[in-house]
Amino acid sequence: MLDLFEPRLPDSKLHKSFREIRTNPSYCKVMPIIQSWAASLLGRNGEVGKFVKEFQSTFNSSMWEIYLNKALADLGCSVDYSKSSPDFFVTAPGNYQFNIEAVISDQPADDKERQPCSDQDFKDHGALKLVGKIRDKLKIFRGNNSKKHPYSSLSHVQGRPFVIAIAPFDSSQSLMQNNELINLVLFGIGAPVLEGTELRQDRIRSLATASGAPVEMGIFTNDSFKEISAVIFSTVGTFGKAVVESRIEGLVRATRYRVMSKERVQLDSPLWQLGTHRFQVGKLNYLMTQRWDFGGDIIGSDVHIQHSSFHRESHLDGLHVYFNPYAEVPFDPSFTWPGEVSRNYYDVTADQPIQIHPDRALVSRQVFEMSPFWIHHLLRSNGFV
Repeated sequence: MLDLFEPRLPDSKLHKSFREIRTNPSYCKVMPIIQSWAASLLGRNGEVGKFVKEFQSTFNSSMWEIYLNKALADLGCSVDYSKSSPDFFVTAPGNYQFNIEAVISDQPADDKERQPCSDQDFKDHGALKLVGKIRDKLKIFRGNNSKKHPYSSLSHVQGRPFVIAIAPFDSSQSLMQNNELINLVLFGIGAPVLEGTELRQDRIRSLATASGAPVEMGIFTNDSFKEISAVIFSTVGTFGKAVVESRIEGLVRATRYRVMSKERVQLDSPLWQLGTHRFQVGKLNYLMTQRWDFGGDIIGSDVHIQHSSFHRESHLDGLHVYFNPYAEVPFDPSFTWPGEVSRNYYDVTADQPIQIHPDRALVSRQVFEMSPFWIHHLLRSNGFV
C-alpha cells in the first residue's frame, strides 16, 4: 500500500496542511491513523497514484474521502473500488447497494480566503457554495456536454440510490457552522431563534448571489433534485477527527446536542436547569450547559472545553444523513444507522422537517495546541473568566 505521507511532489506543490502534518513532531501519531482509514481506498484500480498526489497537493477533498472510507467500514459496508465513478460503490449488510459521490466546498485554489463582511454574509456565502456543489454533482449525474458517460448511464448506478456526501471547507469558519447551513440548503429552514420558551425556525425560500440572482433553498422540499436519494454531511469528518483519535495532548472545544424528556429529569439536577450555566468539572475540564423548555422535552447543548485526555468521540460522531422525500430511488428506510448518527427527514404532508438528533450528538469540535494563550482565550471567550 502506498504511503500517503511519502512526498510525491516538489515541496512548492505540497498543501500547507500536508506540510504541517509531516513537519510537526506532534502529529507523528496522527499519520498512521489517517493511513489506516485509507486502507481499502488505496487499492483503487489505476487511480491510487493520482489520489495520493491530490491528497498531498489539495488535501481537503481527499481527506474527506478518507474519512468516508473509514465511516463506511464502521457502518459494516464494503466498497467496490473497481468502479471508478461515482466515488464509492457501496454494498451494505443484506447486499443492499448504493452509490456515493463525495464533494467539498473548498477555498479558492490561490489559497486566499474570502473574508465575509458579517456573520450573515458568511452564512449566505456558505449556503450558496453548498447548494452550488450539490447542483454540480447533479449535472454530472444527469449528463452534460463535458461528461461523456453521465453517472445515470452506468449500470451499477441505475436503479440504486445516489447519495452525495458533502463537507464545508471554504473558510476557517466553515467547521463551526454546525448543520445550520445544510438545513437551509436542503429543507429551507433558518437557524433556530428563541422566542420566550419556544424555538422558531423561519422558512427561507431563496438566497441572492452577488449579482442579485435568486438561488433556490430547500431543494428537498420539492422534486427538483429527485435524482439525489440522500445527502451525507459532517463538519467534524476532518483531520481533527484523527487528532483526537491519536490521543495526542491538546485542548478540545466540543459542543454536543442535549435532549431529555421532562419526565426523566430530576427536579434538582444542576445539569438540566434552564438557562446558561458554567461548571468547572476538574483541572482543565470545563462545561457550559444551555437548556430550554421545549414542550415535553428540555433541549439544549453542552459546550466542553477540556484537555484532550477527557474527550471521547467515535468516527461516526457528528455525521448527518438527510433523506430526500421526492427521490426517484429512495434510500432504504430499514438501513441500520448507529445511535450517534443524526437522521433528517422531511414530512411532505405536514410540510416540515423531522430531525432525529440523539442525545449527546456531536455538533462541532475544534482542537487547539496546549498553551497558556489558547487556555485563556477559550475560557474567556466562553465566559469562564
